[in-house]
Amino acid sequence: MNPEFTAYPLPTGYTFSAAVRSGPMLVISGMTATDENRQIVGTDLESQCRCIFEKMGKVLEEAGAGFGDVIETVDYVTTFDGYAKTADVRREFFGDGPYPAATGVKVAGLIRPGALIEIKAIAWVG
Repeated sequence: MNPEFTAYPLPTGYTFSAAVRSGPMLVISGMTATDENRQIVGTDLESQCRCIFEKMGKVLEEAGAGFGDVIETVDYVTTFDGYAKTADVRREFFGDGPYPAATGVKVAGLIRPGALIEIKAIAWVG
């Protein structure tokens, strides 16, 4: 890897990093709602979204950042059932704003069976 990058690795067995930082830019890989045993946590969008943001918070902290440093998120969802409730979860983690730019995309499926949502993000850690 380029020496100007810092990778935040995942546990053994993954072929990508949880995040990569180059200068002030931190690019966080898409995350699904999985636990340490790679099992899906939650059966609805709201609980899966919360799990993802909890995991994302740990990556941000390790990089010396927080949710206030996130400038963009992209949600990939397999259903819109309950999607409105993810706004409440975002408020839990991002507070009263300002909020990052955001994109939501409905997809036919995600790689992880049982995953209803995958979220990736970019943070500016200046």
